[in-house]
Amino acid sequence: MGKKKVISEKDLDEMVLPAGTDVFGIALKLLGNDRVLVKCQDGYERICRIRGKMKRRVWIRVGDVVLVSPWDFQSETRGDIIWRYTKGQAEYLRKQGLLKL
Repeated sequence: MGKKKVISEKDLDEMVLPAGTDVFGIALKLLGNDRVLVKCQDGYERICRIRGKMKRRVWIRVGDVVLVSPWDFQSETRGDIIWRYTKGQAEYLRKQGLLKL
């Protein structure tokens, strides 16, 4: 057994698309303590938590395009950030018409 190798975003070829209740969003403000204020494509502003898998591997900045999974309860105000898109991926999503922000 060894340590799992951390893969950088440059090495990733796959791109996660929304499934189920997931929505695109843009990070508006970093609130600290793994929380980010996100303006979502469905019109809500949610306080989103960066999930544990992403905490130290992916850094989120203001203006980044992210994929948000709203919570089952408080779905209009809270959610989890499950993916951050690179600039190239965000442009691709805009060209495809999936991202309207």
